[in-house]
Amino acid sequence: MDNKIKILVVGDVCGRFKQLFQRLESINKKSGPFEVLLCVGNFFSDIDKQNEELIAYKNACKTISVPTYILGPTSEVLNKNYQVNESGEICTNLTYLGKRGLYSLSSGVKIAYVSGREKPSEDQLSEAEYYFTKDDVIAVRNLCFVNKSSASDYRGIDILLTSQGPYGLDEQELNSSKLVSFLCKEIKPRYHFHGLSKKYKEPAPFRLPADQTTQLELCTRVISLAAVGNENKEKYIYALSLTPVHRIRVLDLIQKTTNELKCPFADINYKDVNITRDEKTNSNIFLIWKQAITRKITEKLCWFCLSCPDVEKHLIITIGEHFYLALAKGPVNDYHILILSITHIPAASQITKHEEWEELFKFKDVLRQFFKDQQQVVCFTERNYKSSHLQINCFGIDAGYSWKISHAFEDKAEEFQLKFENLKDLNSPQMLPNQGPYFVAELSDDTILITRQMKHFPLHFARDVFCSPNLLNCEEKTDWRDCKLEKAKEVELVKNFREKFSKYDFTN
Repeated sequence: MDNKIKILVVGDVCGRFKQLFQRLESINKKSGPFEVLLCVGNFFSDIDKQNEELIAYKNACKTISVPTYILGPTSEVLNKNYQVNESGEICTNLTYLGKRGLYSLSSGVKIAYVSGREKPSEDQLSEAEYYFTKDDVIAVRNLCFVNKSSASDYRGIDILLTSQGPYGLDEQELNSSKLVSFLCKEIKPRYHFHGLSKKYKEPAPFRLPADQTTQLELCTRVISLAAVGNENKEKYIYALSLTPVHRIRVLDLIQKTTNELKCPFADINYKDVNITRDEKTNSNIFLIWKQAITRKITEKLCWFCLSCPDVEKHLIITIGEHFYLALAKGPVNDYHILILSITHIPAASQITKHEEWEELFKFKDVLRQFFKDQQQVVCFTERNYKSSHLQINCFGIDAGYSWKISHAFEDKAEEFQLKFENLKDLNSPQMLPNQGPYFVAELSDDTILITRQMKHFPLHFARDVFCSPNLLNCEEKTDWRDCKLEKAKEVELVKNFREKFSKYDFTN
């Protein structure tokens, strides 16, 4: 039981934040700690007055006791409530997951999600953010499969979150979606939660037949949750205690129960939602996705991929075959730079090619020599948590302060109640966790610190360390947004760094 992960899921909140978060605090004290609270359906109310209950949490007058993740709007009137920072946070411990995706908790639990409502056939020209389409559903399916090498390797995912329920399970349900049914059938979640139905329903589980994505017959439970504060006092919050699928024995995954239903999605005709034969799974699916899907989905949207039209090219210092150097946005000093992958790689742990790792290693080596010749030392940090693209921060600091760096990390780890382990070496991606988020720091004395304790991990932890009074003494620069520079100044810093770095630059 100690290996079980505790998770809460709630139905439509509809702006009843005070009631929800008071209940959450009570449950967490009594039965927790819970890793996260997941919200399906409408989190905000369409009545502005009701949403004012969130102001106290935004102003930090009240706190949310468990990290809470919500889906996106389901109508135009709800759009305006989604004012978030670069990490998707609305306020502390309240995060908007996004329109679609696959999110991994620090425990390894994988959560697929699609926000909004299925775009109706009569409104196909609409670009409304609150609609999802066939492309969104297929993108999520591909994300679930992309790291699997064969049909025997796929075990399904842990949780699927949608606002609309799946078509076919309840003939009386008017708010259902065939695209949601298709996604559930394809990715095979152990639990599928949805809202918008205004009722609590938990029918018997059903087993999805083996197909070309997996040789296993996997079991799914679809659970509809009522709204917070509903008049009939139906169940609106659900407690889960589960083991991530990648840690479950295959025998346990395929173990049948006595009350299973027939799969409700097997005979659905998907022609009216334009799911063609080519878009259904086929025998070559893993080979195709393994090679190309991740880049196709994300490169056009990612700020750090060089192919993205929104990348700030004036920040770039030099470009290699696989990686490039760029000035950090809101740098802590004139030598604060980033090592970034040219194409979309989520984290260093996901590097698969030997030549990519070799070039990353070479960039670190020449940067160590560069900083040494400036009478400085350099430290490298990577946060694979609430980030979508491989970013390695390079912090340069006067060599005379190098002995203080490890102490600064210890002090900040104690302040934020974090526990770090030491890695003996970091000579391959296999030294890093291949499941779930992590933070790793390579210090100037060759110490390598790593933690997977990411539940309450501060997003600016590395900057907290280096901006502390004992090192750079610039605590006002802990948040990059507070020290953004004018473009002309950024261009000047890039030019100066590039000139000094030119004799070390092996990319020329």
